[in-house]
Amino acid sequence: MRRNEKGFTLIELAIVMVIIGILIGAVLKGQDLIQNARAKKFVNKVRAWEVADWTFLDRKGRFPGDADSNGKIGDGDYKTDVVNANFINPPYEGSGGSEANTITIGSYTFYVFHGTDGGANAGKNVITICKDATCSAFTQDELMYIEALDAALDGTADGSSGQVIGVSAAPDAITAAEWEAIWTAAPTAAAYSAGTTQAVVYYFDAKR
Repeated sequence: MRRNEKGFTLIELAIVMVIIGILIGAVLKGQDLIQNARAKKFVNKVRAWEVADWTFLDRKGRFPGDADSNGKIGDGDYKTDVVNANFINPPYEGSGGSEANTITIGSYTFYVFHGTDGGANAGKNVITICKDATCSAFTQDELMYIEALDAALDGTADGSSGQVIGVSAAPDAITAAEWEAIWTAAPTAAAYSAGTTQAVVYYFDAKR
């Protein structure tokens, strides 16, 4: 029987535990950094749609999807206008006939629609963001990206006020083929809630 076999000392075990703790902390921190980077990417992609709208206005004297040039999006074909604008860096995903009004972040896909809010003065132009083409309710993980957008544009992520609001309903009319969504009445702002919030409305053209 060998008598010179030794186990780990308490100091050695403590060192191992410290190293494991550091590694776990690094992994968790890395996950946070990845999530933050994805949230910033989402915000930038939404802003790219807004930039495309204003760029189109500068070029054509009207917004895309505004056939009668009355300043309101929704009586034309938003998709056709934007795709035919030949932007160097278009906001949509896909090309060559497979263009889509989507924002893909990791395993999540968001849909971006344009139209009016149906409020006073024939409504204000808005960008409506949904989790799918019919605006089903967001999950908590999806709302993380929405809250990042709200915080970036309004300074706070509550959904109940500002230019970015949460809405517990789908738009009244969605024309998926034209990337348009119309609200027949101004949507009611509400705090974000997983399983309840169905759309996010960004008043990019004017304050509510």
